[in-house]
Amino acid sequence: MPNREVDEEKRATLRRFAALGAASPLAGLASGTAAADSETTSDARDAIVGFVASAPGAHFSKIRDDLQLGTGETQHHLRNLVEEGVLDSRRDGDYKRFFPAGRFSAFEQTALGYLRRRTPRGMLIELLRNPDATGADLAAHLDVSRATVSGYARELDEAGLLSREDGYAVERPETLLVLVVRYADSFGADAVALAGETDSLVRYDP
Repeated sequence: MPNREVDEEKRATLRRFAALGAASPLAGLASGTAAADSETTSDARDAIVGFVASAPGAHFSKIRDDLQLGTGETQHHLRNLVEEGVLDSRRDGDYKRFFPAGRFSAFEQTALGYLRRRTPRGMLIELLRNPDATGADLAAHLDVSRATVSGYARELDEAGLLSREDGYAVERPETLLVLVVRYADSFGADAVALAGETDSLVRYDP
């Protein structure tokens, strides 16, 4: 017998994100080809669009699990949404990440991908907060090894997000800060905390 409570929770989650998807500029594309589909299918499609709009750079498993969808169902909708030009996808190592189509540059997509990984996000956020932080400082702050920090620093350097020429320096820090603040709730407590400090991080010099 189906678990009615779980089913209702899933429907509520889908409707919440479907409302975001319906408000998207690409809502017509997302729902137009699904006009003949069932209401549940349409809700699932719109929910995926809404979820990706609120958490750009989310990977397949995150979308599937948070929306409580089946693997095949998620694959089907994501494939169609990409083919229809509603979503963009980008390979990030073992992950395939999804973004609202045409909204983010290649740099921003790369940055969002790393911001969705706990340790690289922690490094970037701490460097935005404290540009003089050393590798040892980052390791202590994140409670990871120096080797872990060095490995991710190399990755971030190769991805164009970090310079290692003279210590560690975030590339295009204004862009990174905007992304962290705009999507803070979807990243976690460290991003939310940084968003609360933006007045002290951004200075206006006329």
